[in-house]
Amino acid sequence: MSQKSNSGQEQNPGGFVPYIPPHEHRPEMTWTALILGGILAVLFGAANAYLGLIVGMTVTASIPAAVISMAILRGILRRNSILENNTVQTITSVGESLAAGVIFTIPALFIWKLHPSLTTIAIIALAGGILGIIMMIPLRKALIVKEHGVLPYPEGTACAEVLIAGEKGGGLAKLVFSGLGIGALFKFIADGIKAFPSEIETGIRGFKNAAVGMDTLPALLGVGFIIGPRIAGYMLAGAVLGWLGFIPLISYFGSFAANPIFPAEGPISQLGFWDIWSNYLRYIGAGAVAFGGIVSLFKAMPTIASSFAIALRGFSSTRGSNGGAVLRTEQDMPMPYIIVLVLVLISVLAFFPKIHIGIPGALLVMLFGFLFVTVSSRIVGIVGSSSNPVSGMTIAALILITLVLKMIGFGGETGMIAAITIGAVICIAAAMAGDTSQDLKTAFLVGATPKYQQYALMYGVFITSLTIGFVLMLLDQAYGFGSKNLPAPQATLMMMVVEGIMSGNLPWTLIFIGAAAAAIVELMGIGSLPFAVGLYLPIHLSMPIMLGGIIRVLVERREKNEEMRKQKIERGILLSSGFIAGEALMGILIAVAVSAGVVLPENPFFGPLVSLIAFLLVAMILFAVSSKGKQVS
Repeated sequence: MSQKSNSGQEQNPGGFVPYIPPHEHRPEMTWTALILGGILAVLFGAANAYLGLIVGMTVTASIPAAVISMAILRGILRRNSILENNTVQTITSVGESLAAGVIFTIPALFIWKLHPSLTTIAIIALAGGILGIIMMIPLRKALIVKEHGVLPYPEGTACAEVLIAGEKGGGLAKLVFSGLGIGALFKFIADGIKAFPSEIETGIRGFKNAAVGMDTLPALLGVGFIIGPRIAGYMLAGAVLGWLGFIPLISYFGSFAANPIFPAEGPISQLGFWDIWSNYLRYIGAGAVAFGGIVSLFKAMPTIASSFAIALRGFSSTRGSNGGAVLRTEQDMPMPYIIVLVLVLISVLAFFPKIHIGIPGALLVMLFGFLFVTVSSRIVGIVGSSSNPVSGMTIAALILITLVLKMIGFGGETGMIAAITIGAVICIAAAMAGDTSQDLKTAFLVGATPKYQQYALMYGVFITSLTIGFVLMLLDQAYGFGSKNLPAPQATLMMMVVEGIMSGNLPWTLIFIGAAAAAIVELMGIGSLPFAVGLYLPIHLSMPIMLGGIIRVLVERREKNEEMRKQKIERGILLSSGFIAGEALMGILIAVAVSAGVVLPENPFFGPLVSLIAFLLVAMILFAVSSKGKQVS
């Protein structure tokens, strides 16, 4: 991945020479890169917001963004600077990371019917995003440079490999755009004109209120292919326990009770499986997710402790490593800029009238933000962004924050709003810090200028922060946060944690049952968090995700050559990314239409069989494309 240098002055510390040596200058932070990156950041941010509000997870945007960027810059505009491509993917990846932090927390305010303004959402997102970037910048030399060869930063390294192999970009981009078209068309046919239903389900005769179902949507198929069969299997295991275990069990024992049992308002004997899921199983699942998130955080404690100690040393180094002129590849944003930005953000959070956290809240943001940004920046270097325990960190922070706020007199609704707001800023900052670390690793490998990368990241945060509020409002108006169509699992969990501490008005027995279920799985030596997410979400989501995982394992087992297997999985991931982006963007367009007063058909024209056949056809396309023996050229 590196080139030999003729001069030691052209090398980064440790003798590493990036793909573009420090003495060589190429177009990097251009107007073309800013415009294209801004557009893609908004699109991928919206797509990941939609996906995360349904299944509680997001997918990385860096590699699809790099591929699309190369297709446009090289294939259409005939520009061939790898550093310009890198700037585009850097800006784009911000949309995914910032969206993850936003959807894990802010929808709680909508569920409480508080309806935060666009300005409030933008300021929260902007504050969290900028804090995540600027707090990570002083850590770059310690984590990215000095730990090169020790911390792999898997997504950042993979993205660098894709950029360096830029001649593959045009062909691979066809997969992303093809998937985008398939996902959008399927969503339009199923949920736009209602040609056939996008959800099929059936009860089980003789097994009261037991049911199986499936959302026949390509995006979920793509999620399953990306995360693989193991994680998909854990999710399905949780769903099976919930829908074939807990729901029938509650229905059976509840049928002997004539009076309603909290939190349901009617007798259980009169409730169907969706009613039991809404009133009981969601709380059990929330307890499992909380347990899984906190356990994942504790399991990472040794890494967190060492990461924090090592990363802190990076704050003391701001000069060039050669003691003289600072090389282009060692130039970070000046420290005075960072200090000024921190002070401005503290002031905005403390005194802006629509951010009701005050000086104590701003200080809590800085304290926990500094802790979790430092942790997140290094932990993703080991386990990757997809395994970064942001949810666990946010839950832990929310518990402590809510307790502190209650102790100092922030109680009731005011305290709950303040807790969620503070938690949102911290969650966004932690997610952004992980993304920033991966992007700076990519920059280190390809030879980009760090300060330009950092400016590009802040530009991406600014653009995405201005638009993410519109996406949330449209989705809430069209589907409703907390509904079965848009369950917003992480945000609902954060809301439950805050409510439980502030008011105690929660069915804690159900939550402890869920925690016990997750504990059993953890004692078996299996990571409980994906199981817990499957328990919380409807089985209709886990079934198609499992099918996507099965397709991936079939592709892997058919190919014995390691390099060819890697290429085939890469093809499938790019097509799957297109499925997710296309469906999500069409879902947002449908939400726009609904918000504008367009009346969509209520009843599907064809029945569930047509829906199943269409879905299986898409699954066959994914399998066929992934099984091809050669890379697209």
